[in-house]
Amino acid sequence: MLLWLLTLAGLLGLCVGSFLNVCIYRLPLDKSLVWPASHCPACSKPLKWFDNIPVVAWLALGGRCRACKTRISVIYPFVEAFTGVMFVWATWEYGVDWLLVSRLVFGCALVVLFFIDLEHRILPNVITVPGTIIGFLFSFVTPPGWVSSLIGLVVGGLVPLAVAELYYRVRRVEGLGMGDVKMLALVGAFLGWPHVLLTLVVASLLGSIVGLPLAIRQRDMKASMPFGTFLAIAAMFAATEGDKVIAWYLGFYR
Repeated sequence: MLLWLLTLAGLLGLCVGSFLNVCIYRLPLDKSLVWPASHCPACSKPLKWFDNIPVVAWLALGGRCRACKTRISVIYPFVEAFTGVMFVWATWEYGVDWLLVSRLVFGCALVVLFFIDLEHRILPNVITVPGTIIGFLFSFVTPPGWVSSLIGLVVGGLVPLAVAELYYRVRRVEGLGMGDVKMLALVGAFLGWPHVLLTLVVASLLGSIVGLPLAIRQRDMKASMPFGTFLAIAAMFAATEGDKVIAWYLGFYR
């Protein structure tokens, strides 16, 4: 893989990561993604172009607004850096191919959903619903193929919905939100039905490991957890390592 191509991918990823920060901040507030221009959330001072340079600007400013000196969350450079690394890794792994585009679109959606659910406990329809459609359309030119994608989005949506409905009828409380169901449909559309099942298993395991001690400490077994955040981590794992895990599991039945 040519060094210049990986460098270009990294720079593009940093810029895309900057836009993802806009999505993460503005979508839960129902604000426009294009207007007004980037500004400090504390003092509303518009940012200069050089204050928008991914990662570098945050480091140069010491993590503070140039105008009012309010601290800027470390999440901003983290998202930019992570997205840059994701673009480089995906370009190296998949080459210049439709699968590269599909995985990057999927990865960007997961990054946005991860942080929004972590802070706000919501998974915006503007990401999950169009994302499911886009994932299914990609399946006509990339793995897993449209059949597995169609089954994946149906399984990803209906199975958790059935479990949630059963849980509600037994406990009379919601155990899984509709946002989680729609997110699983998105995962199924992009990755196919075996990987969406793996995602659900891994996310449930993560939720148990993290959520149970938290609920015990808070003495509230009904404490709300950002399950979409766990789904995002599990889906990234399924997208990158899912084939190996599924092959390992099926090896027990050969």
